[in-house]
Formats: sequence, structure tokens, C-alpha cells
Amino acid sequence: MAKQEFQTEVSQLLQLIIHSLYSHPEIFLRELISNSSDALDKLRHLTLVDEAFKSLPFDPRIDLTLDEAAQTLTIADTGIGMNEEDLISHLGTIARSGTKNFLSQLSGDQKKDSNLIGQFGVGFYSAFMVADKIEVVSRKAGEEQAYRWTSDGKTGFDIEPASRETAGTTITLHFNEEGNQYANSWRLQEVVKKYSNHIAFPIFLTYDKSEWNAEEKKSDKIRTTEQVNAASALWRRSKSELTDDDYKELYKSISGDSSDPLFWFHTRAEGNLDYTTLFYIPTKAPLDLYQAEYKGGVKLYVKRVFILDDAKELLPQYLRFVRGIIDSEDLPLNVSREILQQNRVLTAIKTASVKKILSELKSIAEKQPEKYLEFITQYNRPIKEGLYGDYANRETLLDLVRFKSTKVEGMTSLADVKSRMSEDQKAIYYITGGAESLLRTSPLLEIYKKKDIEVLILDDEIDEIVFSGVDKYGETDLKAVNKSSTSDDLKDESEPDNTEAIQPLLDKLKSILGDRVADVRASVRLADSPSCIVSDEDEPSLQMQQMLRAMGQKDMPMPKPTLEINPDHEIVKKLLANPHGTLAEDAAWLLFDQALLMEGVSLKDPATFVQRLNRVLTASI
Repeated sequence: MAKQEFQTEVSQLLQLIIHSLYSHPEIFLRELISNSSDALDKLRHLTLVDEAFKSLPFDPRIDLTLDEAAQTLTIADTGIGMNEEDLISHLGTIARSGTKNFLSQLSGDQKKDSNLIGQFGVGFYSAFMVADKIEVVSRKAGEEQAYRWTSDGKTGFDIEPASRETAGTTITLHFNEEGNQYANSWRLQEVVKKYSNHIAFPIFLTYDKSEWNAEEKKSDKIRTTEQVNAASALWRRSKSELTDDDYKELYKSISGDSSDPLFWFHTRAEGNLDYTTLFYIPTKAPLDLYQAEYKGGVKLYVKRVFILDDAKELLPQYLRFVRGIIDSEDLPLNVSREILQQNRVLTAIKTASVKKILSELKSIAEKQPEKYLEFITQYNRPIKEGLYGDYANRETLLDLVRFKSTKVEGMTSLADVKSRMSEDQKAIYYITGGAESLLRTSPLLEIYKKKDIEVLILDDEIDEIVFSGVDKYGETDLKAVNKSSTSDDLKDESEPDNTEAIQPLLDKLKSILGDRVADVRASVRLADSPSCIVSDEDEPSLQMQQMLRAMGQKDMPMPKPTLEINPDHEIVKKLLANPHGTLAEDAAWLLFDQALLMEGVSLKDPATFVQRLNRVLTASI
């Protein structure tokens, strides 16, 4: 078969990896052993649940064979193997892992860039850091023909028919100058124990072992095969047996992330249900966190047998950043992706797991606030997503979310906001509908500043959707300041009601503005500005309306806002004195348009706005 070229992106990627994108070249062995472990997991599952594979012999093991003289290392497994199509798909292209997206993420910072590699499933290619030639011989389970894939990691690859006695894959690395240090049995054992001791299949190393010959008084080389890992499911061992390094290396193996995790939560449940969970929170949010086709990060095992590694049913969507393992004693081995959602055992495990994760996060927030800030910097938004759908855990989620505020620097919790409320304050207030800079200068905040009342700044585009359905924190009301009903909280009974005196002007402004507004009324929320826009309780803000239309909802009805004017403002007083003056109509529209601009809403007719402004300027100069 003629040599096949790598895709352009693959060639670029190989060069980046070969030039030490990985901060530690030894990671190549972790990646290859991890791939072998996955292949063994998949075949073991098939031999248990698929009639076509039950008769296949299955002796799960990973063999490392070192030839110091030839400077080669072979990594062989008895896993599911690959056929010709698989070899081209998995080793000739990385399209399925989002190569272009990967390349666009690279920053030129070696440490940051190295963390991206594992997230894109390109661990095999790390072997080209230590090898100038790689041969892969593989035979797919259930098929007779094996194939050999060969590449120098530069130009392309060759594939040709080959032979292999059993299903599985054998990878032979021809070490380059960088890789010569790994043509050493002690070094290999050290790397395996460091990164792959937890792999649940036995890893054997065959090498030339030096043994002292007492008779001839010299050291002889004897070909020896030894198991070099513990080969036990780490998550099934008790927490007291495990070190932080054990947990960290398991995380790196199952996640492909080269950074340490931020937190981990290890639980063993016994009773009505018997299961073990080990969940990790990555230090950095996964790159696909906000993609519709994100990959689930929790692996499902049944009685230590791997079942699925990307099932989105194992945790709710808002916890999609969690990595880890669920190992159940009660699920059937042949549980399929299709019946996961209806399985009562898994539903119970999922419910308990969510409560465990959230309670652990709450404990960290209380005991390690600085560490929790690292978490919230990455995951505040998905936690807010949970408020929208996870009603059972809403109170805990409300305790976990953090907010910007008019009172404090950085982020604050609702519990802290509540502790700062004055005795006569009727609710916790927040403002939504645009960028932080826009919200902080909104005229809607004026009366709150004057009364020294804290307002939360909700500037995330999902905030309005999420918090429109959250009306209480405990027994305390949560209210948006840009809703018309909130003004009732601000009325000062000691001040005279001047609505009757200003009513003629309100009627006049409403007749001028016509169907552009639902109502025009006197405001109790303004201190310095002459006007503002508010929405009815069950209507989206004007900003949200704009966003929904931009997302394609062109035919959605446009609710009419309410214009509120400040009876104490000089402009309003002058209009009240001369409501039928020549500039009254221009002033009415300018009050409305400037209120829209302060909301960050684009004007429908900027030219007419400028003409009106010019007329008013001409009359006033």
C-alpha cells in the first residue's frame, strides 16, 4: 500500500508535541498504557455481554518488552484491537478529537499548552517525543487479519497486512536520542509505578536482569518477566490506604488532563445499594464545557468491569465538568446506554452522588473560601444552570453560587448578602440585562445607592433566564430591580404622594409615545436621572428580548416597556410647567430614548433621535 499522508493539522500537531509540548516526556508511557487498559476494558465488556464474543479467549494483560541493545520498547495488550479502518481513523487523523479547535487554543505557553493535549485524546502521538519510528501491529477481536501501521511521525504512515496470534495491539517504539533514557528497566519501572500503578490489569515488564554469579564472581544478564503494578481497582481500596499522589495519578489517567485536580470526593456506600464513587473536579474547566456535544467525564463500572466512559446520564448536565468513576455492585453487566435513564438503581446512585458532590463543595466553601474561589472562577456558570432544572437541590445550589455586588469587591454569597441586610429591607435585590459596566451605571440603582441597599450585579447572559424562576433564598424574597413591581418596596410613606399633581404630564407623555410603551408613571426609584425603563414581572428585559431575537426568535411578540419619570428632576418639572410647549413632544421621545440607551438597547431610528436632540439643543443655547 502506498504511503498515506497525515492531514495538515496532524502534521502540525505532531511537530508541536515532538518539540516538547508535554512538559514531561515520560508521560508517553502513561498514555500508551492507558490506551491498552481502555482496549482491555472494552473487550472484557464484550466477552461478558455479547454472544458473539463470549467464546473468545480473554487473558487480560499488558506486556512491556525492553531491548536495550536495539533501543526499542514494545507495549502489547490482549485488548479489542484495531482493523485497517480503525488504524487509519485513530492513528492517521485526529479529526474526531477536534484538531482544528485544539490548534486554535494553543497560546505559545508550554505549560498551558501541555494541559490541552490530553483533553483532545491525542495521547498516542506523545510517543513521537521519544521515538523516531513507531510500528503498530493490531488484530481486531473477532477478525482473523492483522495489520501493521508504521510512521516516522513526520511525513505520513504505511499500512500493510501482518500477522498476530491473538486479538490486541503491539506498539514498538524505536527510541530517539530523547527516548534513550527509557531504554532502562529501572527507569521504566519507576514511570509505571508513578503513573500506572492503579491500572486494574497486570502490567508485566520483560528485561535483562543483572544477577550476581557467585561461582564465576561476575554479574550475568538473565531474561526476566516481572509484574510491575499493583493491578487493583484503586477506587475500591479504602481511603486510608491511598495517598494524594495515588488519587492524582488515577485522575490524570482517566481524564487525560496533565494538571492535578482541584478536589476529589471518594465514597463507599453499603446497604440497600452497594457502590463506590470517586469524583474529581478539574482545576480548569474542560474545553468542551459549553459545547452541545460535550463528552461525559464519568466512567461506569459494574463489579469493577468497565461499561461506559462517556454516558451523559450518569450525572446531570450542569455537573458535566465532573470527572471520575461510578462502580456499582447492583447493576446488570449488560446494562445499555438506552436503559440507563430508566434504571432505578442508577437513578438512586445518581441522586445520592449529586447530593454528595454539592455537599462537599458547600463544605469547602465554608472551610476553604480561597480554594473555593478557584472553583467558582471556573464553574459558577454551570452551577447556575443547575438552579434552572434541579429543584431538589436548589437551596444548596443557591448557597454555592457567587455574585458580583454593589457593596463588596470580588464575589459574594447570598448568605453574606443576607447577613448585610438592614432590618427594614424587604428583599435581596439584583439587576440583570447587560454588561457589568452598563448595569453598574444603570439609573435603576440610584435609589438603592441613596438608601445604602446592596444590589447584586447579574451580568451573565443566562442570569435573567435562571433567576426569573428563583423567587426566594430561604424565606427571603429575591427581586429584580428592573421589574415594575419592585417599586412598591421603595415607597416612603412619610413622603407626600405627588402622583395626582403630575398626572396631566403622565397622560400627555403616554399620548405622545402611544403604543411604544405599556404605561408612563411617576418613579420612586430614581434619584438623579430623569427617566428609566422597567418591565412587567413576567416579561423579559429589553436586553433579553434583543438577545432572543438575535438567536433567531424573530417572530416573538415584543412586550412594551413601562417608562418611569422622576418627578423631582429639573427636566420633568419644566415639562410639568409647560406640557404643551413646542418642545414637549421632542422631550417626551428623548426621555424614552435615553432610558433605552441606558438599558443598552439600540434605537430603532437613530437619525430621528439626532434630529430631536438638535432641535432641543438649538432652543436651549
